[in-house]
Amino acid sequence: MNPESLDATDRQLLDALQRDARQTIAELAQTVSLSASPCWRRVKQLEESGVIEGYHAHLNRHQLGYGVTGFVHLQMDNHTPDVMAAFEREVVALPQVLSCHNLSGRYDYLIEAIAPDLEAFSLLVRVKIRSLPGVKEIATSFSLKEVKRAGTLPVS
Repeated sequence: MNPESLDATDRQLLDALQRDARQTIAELAQTVSLSASPCWRRVKQLEESGVIEGYHAHLNRHQLGYGVTGFVHLQMDNHTPDVMAAFEREVVALPQVLSCHNLSGRYDYLIEAIAPDLEAFSLLVRVKIRSLPGVKEIATSFSLKEVKRAGTLPVS
């Protein structure tokens, strides 16, 4: 399914589900002015096509004890496919890593990670991230304040 194949009703469904995925099909159908069966079929089609990847609870980092969010820029010393694949496989396995992006420019990767405090974050970077395959250089910065956290994608 490509973006052009999504009609206005599909987009309304996606928007409504992003705002509240706990809605019943009946509630969702009412929101988009459909009956329950066609609404269910559309949602099922969006799931099967991969547009909807899953349903998740949005958790509060601070309530769970994660007081530090940091960004780690990594430069690799080796760009062979094997080293890059090993790095990516191992970084994915770190539960403190929320996201990891392969970048253009000076740094090869940007990691967003969380920790309870600075000491734990330092340990994560010095012991785990620094020992990942191919890591040459690390530069770290910390979030002072989260201004926006996108929980939804624009679908209109």
